[in-house]
Amino acid sequence: MPPVTPVHYLFLSMALFTIGVIGVLTRRNVIIILISIELIFNAVNINLVAFSSQFASISGQTFAIFVIVAAAAEAAVGLGIIIALFRNKETVNADEIDLMKW
Repeated sequence: MPPVTPVHYLFLSMALFTIGVIGVLTRRNVIIILISIELIFNAVNINLVAFSSQFASISGQTFAIFVIVAAAAEAAVGLGIIIALFRNKETVNADEIDLMKW
């Protein structure tokens, strides 16, 4: 069995990133859009850790930890906003949220 190289991780990351971008661009449910953004963050983290191990440096792993913390904060704030919008508009459809309109 051949060893797992960084190229394998790059292909996995590319697949996750593509699925995330398609989810953000095609879905209307705000919760699914947030999940797709989390997939994009995870694809970036896989790249950071793969290149960090390739170059024998810990800086990529450290930066990945910061990305995970930022993604957790984004998820918490995003879900709070979604709950507030659902209480006001009774929908989580991105097309029907028009609070900024007159």
